[in-house]
Amino acid sequence: MAQSLNVLGIETSCDETAAAVICASGLGDVEVLSDVVLSQLEEHAPFGGVVPEIAARAHVAHLDGLVKRALDEANLKFSAIDAVAATAGPGLIGGVLAGLTMAKSIAMSLDIPLLAINHLEGHALTPRLTDGAAFPYLLLLVSGGHTQLVSVEGLGKYRRLGTTIDDALGEAFDKTAKLLGLDYPGGPQVERAAASGDPAKFAFPRPLKGKDNCDFSFSGLKTAVRRAAMEIAPVSKADIADICASFQAAVFDTLTDRLARAMKLFSELHPDIDAPVLVVSGGVAANKALSNNLAELCGKTGFRLITPPARLCTDNAVMIAWAGYEHFSTGRTDGLDAPARSRWPLDATAEAMVGSGKRGAKA
Repeated sequence: MAQSLNVLGIETSCDETAAAVICASGLGDVEVLSDVVLSQLEEHAPFGGVVPEIAARAHVAHLDGLVKRALDEANLKFSAIDAVAATAGPGLIGGVLAGLTMAKSIAMSLDIPLLAINHLEGHALTPRLTDGAAFPYLLLLVSGGHTQLVSVEGLGKYRRLGTTIDDALGEAFDKTAKLLGLDYPGGPQVERAAASGDPAKFAFPRPLKGKDNCDFSFSGLKTAVRRAAMEIAPVSKADIADICASFQAAVFDTLTDRLARAMKLFSELHPDIDAPVLVVSGGVAANKALSNNLAELCGKTGFRLITPPARLCTDNAVMIAWAGYEHFSTGRTDGLDAPARSRWPLDATAEAMVGSGKRGAKA
């Protein structure tokens, strides 16, 4: 491997088009030279959610310009790129194909290595870039497409401890917001409304709380919110605040219960770890009330909480470039026939949960 390595990352798994360049020195230092993300919020807002066809077309229209912008901000020419990494799944297949095809074209034209990266692994490895986290650690991945608890045991070594059996948490936030007439994306809107609401006003269910596993379920909670809103319709601004606060309280109670069990299981799996680490990533990790709740739990259980910066918790290309570098540093590369995948579990041995995750393709 060269003394320093410039890795171009491309991320197009859902509704953000992203490109980034990192530079890794032979001494192990890594610098983010550029980090460019183009949001598609305006295109999808009228529909209250991501429309796969619109997302794919937007990736195709803007990706080449974003790659050029990432190189310009890094003050590099194409010839200075040593490897290219791109999300190869899981995700909306049209978007994944757009980014992976671009990466393959770059790799072929420059005769440089290609790294086909699992989007979930990008999230899982981010704390190694931002905080120098050492294996193993416990990962809580909470986003619009995923809700999982994973023991991250090494590069390419992941053990799923729990997952959603129906909806992802981010979807539950978005659907709650849409039901209440709040703007898209719904997560920040629900959090904002909840701040002035009464978390005890509505007795929403705590799905799977107390069950002897680490799985999640949010479909029933989402239904309970709908019923409550219908019973008091038309809802006032105060009603919306109370529903959002009560919804968040149910979410936090459920997460705390599920996570406490996962922490216990993680400690049993790794009894030699004196200072265990919990990493929280994904778009829902930006919820400050959730972060406070998890910090309190970690204080009680002896885990150290790591939450990467918000920009690196949501979909981004820095995490893809970093994951590509981690794999390339071990000698791994991928061929130009690397497939795009709508589904690609981190733990290939884990039982598939039918219907889990948002939009099907990202579960």
